[in-house]
Amino acid sequence: MSDTQPLSITLPPLRITLTEQQQVNLEWLTQNLPNLLTPSKQEVPDNMKQWVAANKLLNQPDAEIIQALINTGIDAETATAEVREISSHPYFQAGSHYVQLLQKLESHLRINNQLAALSSKFGTIERKSSLSREYFLENYYAKNTPVIITNIMHNWKALQLWTPEYLQQKYGDAEVQIQANRNSDPNYEIKIENHKKTVFFRKYVEMVVNGGPSNDYYMVANNQTLEREEFKPLFNDIEIFPEYLNPTDTKGRVFFWFGPKGTITPLHHDPVNLILAQVSGRKLIKLISPQQTPLLYNHVGVFSKVDGENPDYDKYPLYRDAKIIEVILEPGEAIFIPVGWWHHVKSLEVSISVSFTNFVFPNYYEWKYPHINW
Repeated sequence: MSDTQPLSITLPPLRITLTEQQQVNLEWLTQNLPNLLTPSKQEVPDNMKQWVAANKLLNQPDAEIIQALINTGIDAETATAEVREISSHPYFQAGSHYVQLLQKLESHLRINNQLAALSSKFGTIERKSSLSREYFLENYYAKNTPVIITNIMHNWKALQLWTPEYLQQKYGDAEVQIQANRNSDPNYEIKIENHKKTVFFRKYVEMVVNGGPSNDYYMVANNQTLEREEFKPLFNDIEIFPEYLNPTDTKGRVFFWFGPKGTITPLHHDPVNLILAQVSGRKLIKLISPQQTPLLYNHVGVFSKVDGENPDYDKYPLYRDAKIIEVILEPGEAIFIPVGWWHHVKSLEVSISVSFTNFVFPNYYEWKYPHINW
């Protein structure tokens, strides 16, 4: 992990100095302090042992870890013994070895990012008016480099047809699945099953048109709108970019997005390459290279803990160093977002989009995901 400046954090009655990498562990500790108190002062709970091990792996000084244990109600003798003995435990020694391997990988990413910053194109995304299959493959797909293609949708009838009124008139009687009550849960994307709601499309269009800016409801990719027979005619209004995509391979690989101004797709990366085509409205897209993953607090699957709209730098200080590329995707434009690239998306107006993962090139990858649960 990268070297960082120390950060002062107060855990009464002691002032503790933590490096920025350790902030995530302190956050967990402070959130769980009430659950860590135990009538027996002679035993360290298992969840606290996990916290001790994590901070030892991050080279937090023993004295500070011991004092943090004491602050939770554990007696000084027990706290000292726990911290001093952990380094000799074979489980801890095995974990320490793998942390060192992880730090080597992270240092490699950091160096690659430093080298990339030497380029005049660093922090920019090209806009291209036309790209052959071979040029797209060699310069963007194979190089894991995003690009905006500006004239790719000129054959789409959807650019003229797909207004909310048109969609309501033609498909209003169909039932659709939306994501609802998103404002009640900051983890609405992770807990997506809890937010699924079925409504008539007519009612949903009314919500979008009359409800004003909102992130409380959204028709997203996971709602599988284009898998419904009632919506299959929508395919007649688009062209599935044959230079890059396979038009015969659409099942589960073409997605319809529709929502009001203000909808947000939180900071995450996709496990595959994709093209996002903008039909109506504009979207603000923030992109971050996968080389900066150690700065993004990836904690579950493909998601970051950082709120890309309003980042909390006290909780997530490493995010300050992330190089964020901001672009506005206009109607009639499509953006290639390569596999692993982090992105946060906000609709600037009522927005309709279509995304694709059905490339003619290989687009399946084996990922190992974190699932931190303590």
